[in-house]
Amino acid sequence: MPDSLLQRLNITVPIIQAPMVGVSTPALAAAVSNAGGLGSLGLGASTPEQAIAMIAQARQLTAGPLNLNLFCHAPAQARAAVDAQWLAGMTPLFEEFGASPPPGMREIYRTFVGDDAMLQVLVAARPAVVSFHFGLPGAEAIQALKGAGAVLLCSVTSLEEAEQAVAAGIDALIAQGYEAGGHRGVFDPARDTQMGTLALLRLLSQRVAVPLIAAGGIMDGQTARACLSLGASAVQLGTAFIRCPESAASSAYREALAGPRGHDTRITAAISGRPARGLVNRNFTSLGTTGIPDYPLAYDAQKALAAAAAAQGSDAFAVQWAGQGAPLARALPAGELVAVLAQEMDGDGNARR
Repeated sequence: MPDSLLQRLNITVPIIQAPMVGVSTPALAAAVSNAGGLGSLGLGASTPEQAIAMIAQARQLTAGPLNLNLFCHAPAQARAAVDAQWLAGMTPLFEEFGASPPPGMREIYRTFVGDDAMLQVLVAARPAVVSFHFGLPGAEAIQALKGAGAVLLCSVTSLEEAEQAVAAGIDALIAQGYEAGGHRGVFDPARDTQMGTLALLRLLSQRVAVPLIAAGGIMDGQTARACLSLGASAVQLGTAFIRCPESAASSAYREALAGPRGHDTRITAAISGRPARGLVNRNFTSLGTTGIPDYPLAYDAQKALAAAAAAQGSDAFAVQWAGQGAPLARALPAGELVAVLAQEMDGDGNARR
């Protein structure tokens, strides 16, 4: 099964670079694909026009396969009283930086579910791989993408989600453990089993018949090799690529990963409206913990606060997603990192710092 998945993905190294919106770039995706892995573009925050531009940029840099990732969350439901109270609670934080909260919150990230314009972009692009986060698109979209020749992946965090994805026709599952950085791929945040990577991987390997891709806390080839021995056909790494020069991470973000803050990652829904793991700063200690607006409405307010702080030279509210194991991230060019990971997976030497 591992070999057959690699053949379907057209890769020689069983490594997938996670599609980190705001961090992954066409240059990063291309470098990973050129090194024999699968590079990914996070299109969840993009308009169809922006998606077309990103795909074109990546294809100028690589002839290898690309994974295009979309968000499949339920549309936000505005709740006037809840949303107003949330903004009122943030007012003192804005005032610290001489600013005021926005008058309202916008749905800044559209769901791919029912987005015919984005579907048309993907079908026309005929990507090697399309992956989904937060859930699944409709049956018509799945059939259209399969008709365009794409291998379909979906992040799952439980057996229930895995069974739904398999029944919908997904070709391989990304088993995302609780250790993973960034947003949990859970379909319904109210039903999060919080399973770790290895436990989830072993459970799914016994219960589903499609290939599995392990994700969450994987930072070196030794850990990747362990995942392969436990039933994964490939592994997906995100935090491990943040310090690569091809990523869009700021210098402060890179330094934080390597410093003391890299040892403290936690999960909160207060930043965006959905649970996500990142480096602890005031996003985790100063925002509310109840009455959080729907995703991505809460994210719109947080981004406004982060911008107000940044305008005053503060990164106290900068969003720095990261998984457990963040201090193990290496500042290597992406292609070199893939090569080092492959050597470690083959048992050639110890993990390289």
